[in-house]
Amino acid sequence: LDRPFSVGDWIRSDDREIEGTVEHIGWRLSRIRTFDKRPIYIPNGIFSNITVVNPSRMTRRRIHETIGIRYEDIEKLPDILGAVRQMLSDHPEIDNEQTLMVNFNKFGPSSLDFFIYTFTHTTVWTRFHEIKQDVLLKISNIITAHGAEIAYPTSTLHAPDLEQAITHATHSG
Repeated sequence: LDRPFSVGDWIRSDDREIEGTVEHIGWRLSRIRTFDKRPIYIPNGIFSNITVVNPSRMTRRRIHETIGIRYEDIEKLPDILGAVRQMLSDHPEIDNEQTLMVNFNKFGPSSLDFFIYTFTHTTVWTRFHEIKQDVLLKISNIITAHGAEIAYPTSTLHAPDLEQAITHATHSG
């Protein structure tokens, strides 16, 4: 009766691991086509007992990503954040009427982490991923243009006894 979805909608329910496009709604059963093209036949009564998310009825798609830069680039971070914020504000596919955030988030184990949180104008999944890719590549270019680098996991090994042994061997030999 509530009509949480219609034929053609993409729906998802984590309660029952259902995700796909609604192909048919009958009196007793609905048919959902999964993204790997398998049909799932679901008794309509099930829908009254599960949570159904209908991404097809979204008005925008969200980009929420965390990016890390190296600790040695900390003095460049404020300028990078400003440039990323400006790029997103100027991007024709980003909806400036929605929340737009670019903030330093945490001191990670191997990086200074900042996040971006913004919305695209599109709800089309394939177009969204094209826009997201463009945004991420532009962020990479901004980081590089500021003389910084995206961080990757690293470990520092402190071995004072080994350093002493190397120093001793170098001076005695």
